[in-house]
This record gives sequence, C-alpha cells and structure tokens, in this order.
Amino acid sequence: MAVGITLLVISVLILAIWLIVEMKRMRHKVFAVFLIVLILVSYFSFSFVLKDKEINLTTIEGIKTASILYFSWLGTVFSNFKTITSKAIKMDWKGNETS
Repeated sequence: MAVGITLLVISVLILAIWLIVEMKRMRHKVFAVFLIVLILVSYFSFSFVLKDKEINLTTIEGIKTASILYFSWLGTVFSNFKTITSKAIKMDWKGNETS
C-alpha cells in the first residue's frame, strides 16, 4: 500500500514538472511567433507606406523623412481604429426585440 502511494506521488510530481517545463516552452514559442508576426507586419506596412515615394534610405535625411511618413501613417491608423471603435460602442447592438 505504501509503495502504491509513493509511486502515485512520484508520478504526480513528474507530471507536474513536465507540465511546468512544457508551459514555459510554449510561452516562449508564443512570444517568438508574436515577434515574428510583429516584424513581418512592420516590414510590409513600411513598404506599403513608402511604395510610391522616391526616398533614398541610404542617407540620414531619407531615413528621417521615411520615419516621419511611417509614424504619421501609423498614428492615422490608430486614430481611425479609435474612431471606429468608439462608433461601434455607441451603436444599438440589441436589435429589435420581439418578446
């Protein structure tokens, strides 16, 4: 009887340690995927913003101009998102109740 309880306790401890290690590994994987997606979105949005502009990114002045354009575009995106969200909150989401 004591051997069975000891094996059960050891099994539970091993399972708990394994789950903790896997959760840490999964958290790191999720963070890595988040960083990869963030880098890709930043790259493609930067390319989109500067697509039709003749900006030389090899000079300090060109980098400065590109940064101003990109961050002003990014500010506009967040402003538009804020406007859309505030209008969605003010809408009547209950609909027509017929009860």
